[in-house]
Amino acid sequence: MFQVSQDNYISHTLVPNRFIDEYLAEANDAQIKIYLYLLRTINAHKATGISDITDIFNYTEQDVIRALRYWEKKHLLSLTYDADKNLCGIRIEHLSESASESKQTGAEIISIHKTAAEKSEKPSRASSFDKPVYSLDRLSAFQKREETKQLMFAIQTYIGRPLSQSNVATILFLSDTLHFSNDLIDYLIQYCVERDKKDFRYIERVAITWAENGVTSPKEAARCCTRYDRTVYDIMRALGKSGTPTEREVSFIRKWTKDYSFVPEIIMEACDRTVLATDKHRFEYADGILSNWHDQHVQTKEDISALDASHRAASKTISGTSSRSGSDRNKFNQFKQNTYDFGELEKEILSN
Repeated sequence: MFQVSQDNYISHTLVPNRFIDEYLAEANDAQIKIYLYLLRTINAHKATGISDITDIFNYTEQDVIRALRYWEKKHLLSLTYDADKNLCGIRIEHLSESASESKQTGAEIISIHKTAAEKSEKPSRASSFDKPVYSLDRLSAFQKREETKQLMFAIQTYIGRPLSQSNVATILFLSDTLHFSNDLIDYLIQYCVERDKKDFRYIERVAITWAENGVTSPKEAARCCTRYDRTVYDIMRALGKSGTPTEREVSFIRKWTKDYSFVPEIIMEACDRTVLATDKHRFEYADGILSNWHDQHVQTKEDISALDASHRAASKTISGTSSRSGSDRNKFNQFKQNTYDFGELEKEILSN
């Protein structure tokens, strides 16, 4: 998170005339929005971060970083990096009415707390993928391909509406310029739709980010996506794991967060119990716990406490029954006298 501050505070945001006169025309949509947002954040003394900006404007983290670097080249921002090349400070430079009177003063963004995913992100080069302007004949020829028809049908199903000419141009851009296979385009659309992002501008930005990272297959895309998902890394740490998660580990986490719709509090409780119970196969053990809670319709920690109380009462009943039958020694009750490790038995049941 970035703590944005400056010496004086006013209840409105001032945009220098020089910014409008000299910089506005050449900057793109993302660059303008992010610069104005930083000005607004300074005046409000609000804490913010790259992930906050991505949520507000539907940009990817790479979009935000590219915009910050653009303004750094224009000398409107100064970016500071730590020894590991992580962004650790932003300074908003003062713009006077003329270039000759410009002063190097401004406000610095301090108190930066970055997630593991953000720390793992390396500085990126500017995008070299420009979207061409396609003719109607080119779009028509693309749509007539048999494999394109199948892809279009799948995308319309995911999006839930017919595709516009602009949408078709974006898909052609993915195929023709970014060299995405149909399988990768299909995965890209599903990835964005699962995150409630059906806007094709957002889909295009995600695709460019993947292309810049050398993604050529759905498998590589999945690996790339996990780097920016803070939930994955939080759960990994809670289970005592480090490094890049495997596909199987990510599939477990998606099952808990997407299929089961558990809030982080519930998942972390299962992780805590798993760490106390075992040093091996922790994802499988946690999955057993969470699957059981899902079957029991757990939604809050109070629901978990109620299940725990019920389990303790049942254990006492079983223990009392075993004690009373201990004096019986005929051949019909010999099996009731066996001693069971209920902790191990619970593990075995939960793992099935």
